[in-house]
Amino acid sequence: MFGFLNVCKPKGKTSHDVVAILRRITKIKQIGHTGTLDPFAEGVLPVCIGKATRLIEYLKDDKAYKGIVQLGSSTTTYDIEGEIVNVSDNSVTKEDIDSVLDSFRGEIEQLPPIYSAIKVGGKKLYEYAREGKEVDVQPRRVNIKEIKILNYDENSRQLELYIGCSKGTYIRSIANDLGEKLGTYGHLIKLVRVQAGDFDIENSVKLEDLENMEIVRQHLIEPVKMLDYPKYELSPEELEKVSHGMNIEPSDMALKSGTILLMHNNELAAIGDLNNGVIKCNKVFI
Repeated sequence: MFGFLNVCKPKGKTSHDVVAILRRITKIKQIGHTGTLDPFAEGVLPVCIGKATRLIEYLKDDKAYKGIVQLGSSTTTYDIEGEIVNVSDNSVTKEDIDSVLDSFRGEIEQLPPIYSAIKVGGKKLYEYAREGKEVDVQPRRVNIKEIKILNYDENSRQLELYIGCSKGTYIRSIANDLGEKLGTYGHLIKLVRVQAGDFDIENSVKLEDLENMEIVRQHLIEPVKMLDYPKYELSPEELEKVSHGMNIEPSDMALKSGTILLMHNNELAAIGDLNNGVIKCNKVFI
């Protein structure tokens, strides 16, 4: 079995839990996911089955989320699972929020939460945090392509946002930093990933519905449907060369340099790079 699953991860499960469950159902060890979601978060988690794990680097990696920020308090983890460390009674209007959101758009420097899986000195940040040790965390550059208010209740001070962003963006950090810029505090109380590359929540399948191997197979997505690269149909002679990892000179002169999907009978045989009229095979699947 070879392909992708668009899984909707439930709240309370880790991304590794999802992989473990699917390994148990399918009896396939070669399974991986394309981007970790915190246990309290839910939503789109693309999963790669079999040889599709070798295609992760070719998938689009931009993300989109809907999140609810509780203004007026911050926590140690920047989300609902942490301990409250700061509180504020400062009132905030929708106009106040709108005036601050511009500072989060485009490329920004973001400081990851201390309770995160980023490694410093070979050790995860949350391990330092649990030990009460301080560590020098460096800001990372991320791209916030879109951020907008979906709803705001001034009484409860709960703010719902839509955020489209690059890989590696911490929505928890946005919640915390937004609260500080508004002169109050903030932490994330709900997070739903609604898109990961070309995988969206409307077409996802609930983890609990993947009860057996046959249902998993029914929801399996062919790799070529999620790979946005030019295709080249191999001749029998070219297929033989590709099967041995050999370079080929394509007959289609209209192909542009870059990544090429090498096809045979409408199935993915390999992925290669075209340069100077020669395709070098990078990944072979036959």
